[in-house]
Amino acid sequence: MYPAEIVMPMKEELTEHGFIELLTPEAVDNQMKQQGTTLVVVNSVCGCSAGTCRPGVLMAVTNSAKKPDYLATSFAGFDIDAVRKLREYLLPYPPSSPSIALFKDGQLVHFIERHQIEGRSAQMIAHNLIAAFEHYC
Repeated sequence: MYPAEIVMPMKEELTEHGFIELLTPEAVDNQMKQQGTTLVVVNSVCGCSAGTCRPGVLMAVTNSAKKPDYLATSFAGFDIDAVRKLREYLLPYPPSSPSIALFKDGQLVHFIERHQIEGRSAQMIAHNLIAAFEHYC
């Protein structure tokens, strides 16, 4: 488990912009029962990927005409039980952090894995998400 002093600033980068934290398996299940669209960021300490993931997500949410109904996040290696539960909803994809998932009525409709984040700019991630928002939200 990562130390809180490392994780908290990375969590706040999203929570300060309206993302709710999914901290328990029950919170994950309750969020997945919501009608509408939910964007979930599996946050991570990985510098190269997470360093563009969070800004790309925020850029998409800020600049898209259509937005998900709910914004949520859980932190890999810190919110361990919640992430384990969330990964059940992400099957058949293998564990990937950071990653970005869009759910509609509890069903996964768009997923960006770590390998699709690595080496890409925040703008590229934002464009990918904006297109998904336009289609599903």
